[in-house]
Amino acid sequence: MLEENHVKIITALTPLSLLYGVGVSIRNKLFDWGILSSEEFDIPVISVGNLTVGGTGKTPHIEYLIRLFSEKYRVAVLSRGYKRKTKGFILAHNNSTSAEIGDEPYQILKKFPNVVIAVDTDRRRGIRKLTELEPAIDVVLLDDAFQHRYVSPLISIILTDHHRPIYDDKLLPAGKLREPISSLYRANIVIVTKCPEDIKPIDFRIISRKLNLYPYQDLYFSHFTYTLPKKMFGEEEELSLSSLTGDDSLLLVTGIANPASLYQYIKNFPAHSEAISFPDHHNFTLKDIKTIENKFKTLPGKNKYIITTEKDTARLCSSPFLSEELKSHFYNIPISVDFLQNANTVFSKKIIETVQKNRRSKKK
Repeated sequence: MLEENHVKIITALTPLSLLYGVGVSIRNKLFDWGILSSEEFDIPVISVGNLTVGGTGKTPHIEYLIRLFSEKYRVAVLSRGYKRKTKGFILAHNNSTSAEIGDEPYQILKKFPNVVIAVDTDRRRGIRKLTELEPAIDVVLLDDAFQHRYVSPLISIILTDHHRPIYDDKLLPAGKLREPISSLYRANIVIVTKCPEDIKPIDFRIISRKLNLYPYQDLYFSHFTYTLPKKMFGEEEELSLSSLTGDDSLLLVTGIANPASLYQYIKNFPAHSEAISFPDHHNFTLKDIKTIENKFKTLPGKNKYIITTEKDTARLCSSPFLSEELKSHFYNIPISVDFLQNANTVFSKKIIETVQKNRRSKKK
């Protein structure tokens, strides 16, 4: 059974967290004092990151920004390409694979073919190369770059999972924080992600009070919206989950940090549902595929479907171990972001106006 990603602290590792915290604090002070330098760029740069290790929903929020900017701007996304098999700077193309550029960049590439996608662990070098190779770029979106302080973004957005709030967490390795919560001062915008749609007004106030943001910072709350699952192999086809009955079965297969909210969504429908969860960014082996196949065979019902995430699709589609029979049952479920408190327009206006009014090129 999948459980929500509630805060679990490994108390025995607290001494190591204290040592880790000293190292992080020294590094941040070196940047604050100007001993280590941050570089500003003429082109607007928006960073989307977090204080924790994975699972806050960065990719859906970057996709929200892509949709926001794409009509009027030439957009580029720069990621480190976590767990890719390559090194250095790579500019993605139509035939790029997830092994070359990483899961999230590959997902974005397939959904937004007109967006420039690049990967580089050195974000300064990555931005320079992007602007050299694609001079028409208007705005760069940095994926998971809050800790990469060598770049000074125009807008810094921090995400925190509603189910694992940063104010209840601890530094690595006892908890999942990469930095102490005091580092939030560097963010312009904080978004509490994966909120339930029926979150109560008092919860907004409690979270706001506990985050204790500065007046110059804006706080938003978002949740995920799931659309119709799409067939992964063969002809395009969508699966209407609401039309399923108790005679149907769903198997959720994921390799993401926290699949609990997706499984909870799947369970809302009449079909029998079960789940298999693998670690984040998991590469599916022959043994894994056999596990999925065996579980699928034991599902009850006449009609059986396998649901997975867009992020997992790339690794599953490239697997040489999937049989044609199993492929015919695979669907992925797209995720989009929606802001609570009717804040979509407010958030979008804030971002657009900041980019328009604060272009670095206008200051120089």
